[in-house]
Amino acid sequence: MKTQVCIIGGGPSGLMLSQLLHLKGIDTIVLEKQSREYVLGRIRAGVLEEGFAKLMREAQCGERMDSECEVHHGFEISDNGVLQRVDLTKHSGGSSVVVYGQTELTRDLYEARDRMGGKVIHNVEDVVLHDLSADTPPWVTYRDGDEIQRIDCDYVIGADGFHGVSRKSIPREVLREYEKVYPFGWLGVLSRTKPVSPELIYARHARGFALCSLRSQVLSRYYIQVPLTDTVEDWSDEAFWEELKRRLPKDVAAALETGPSIEKSIAPLRSFVAEPMRWGNLFLAGDAAHIVPPTGARGLNSAASDIYYLYHAMLDHYHNCDDTGLDQYSQKALARVWKAQRFSWWMTSLLHTFPDSAEYDRKLQDTDLAYLFSSDRALGSLAENYVGLPF
Repeated sequence: MKTQVCIIGGGPSGLMLSQLLHLKGIDTIVLEKQSREYVLGRIRAGVLEEGFAKLMREAQCGERMDSECEVHHGFEISDNGVLQRVDLTKHSGGSSVVVYGQTELTRDLYEARDRMGGKVIHNVEDVVLHDLSADTPPWVTYRDGDEIQRIDCDYVIGADGFHGVSRKSIPREVLREYEKVYPFGWLGVLSRTKPVSPELIYARHARGFALCSLRSQVLSRYYIQVPLTDTVEDWSDEAFWEELKRRLPKDVAAALETGPSIEKSIAPLRSFVAEPMRWGNLFLAGDAAHIVPPTGARGLNSAASDIYYLYHAMLDHYHNCDDTGLDQYSQKALARVWKAQRFSWWMTSLLHTFPDSAEYDRKLQDTDLAYLFSSDRALGSLAENYVGLPF
């Protein structure tokens, strides 16, 4: 097989880049380790920057998003039971965020690839990337049953996540990795219940952080901070709801509608960045290159900015014979990635209860929150980062 761009990873990042490039006449093949059903079964974030929503529309995938999404102009922060609202639109100069589940977003992208006859190959095994740093074009092999298949291409995009093969294909002497592991995780429950609030509630509490989120007016997503030693089996639905209520303001807890969990999982929190994001003819995107704690809703949005830069760099290369965007991709993407890392770290540090933290640290958290709501400039900085920095 031959293609111009071989994309490793059939999640939203890989699918979006494939769709955008296809619309501009640039040929792609997407390789995905898992089945389509498995990819669509992943429950992930659903808060999208305006820039991400614009990319979905440019990819001709935004119709259902625009008709079914929730547009949020703010969110609440609860500090040990006291609620205060962050007005995103006011403090960001008119911007907002879109709440639309990643599962539905991925489904829209798959359906768009189907309509256009895009090539997405699932259940591939033993993917190997070849000649990435050579002057000759790279090639990719994978196993399909008992046969080894080969794809010749101009470029390889590694959008295959933290555990994928792409980043591991960069020599250790070239790659530099930065990581911070947090001493807790998020236990998340998805339930077919009416959301307790029309906007997200981030709750700081002595017992630990909690988050009230939603996917729609009949589908709610809730999280509580738990020790890394906990397992899903340690938490019945009843125990989860009881603990969530303890961490919320009394009037919110009283209004909380509970029900059986549709999905329940524990996600450990980490910050991670790999540099560079380009090596030879390989370009990393999304979780293959960087991970953030979910506190600031930057993960999927950071991946979208990578795709934006890659998309425009590929257009300039193929349509204008201009490689400036490709040459500057890693530097430009990492500049935005590290800003997202800073914001996510700050939100996580502000709102979580850290085990064995000193009283001094807790007093600093109190002071940081008090300052936030006493300063329009501080609220402006939060809002600017939350709705998304410019691409």
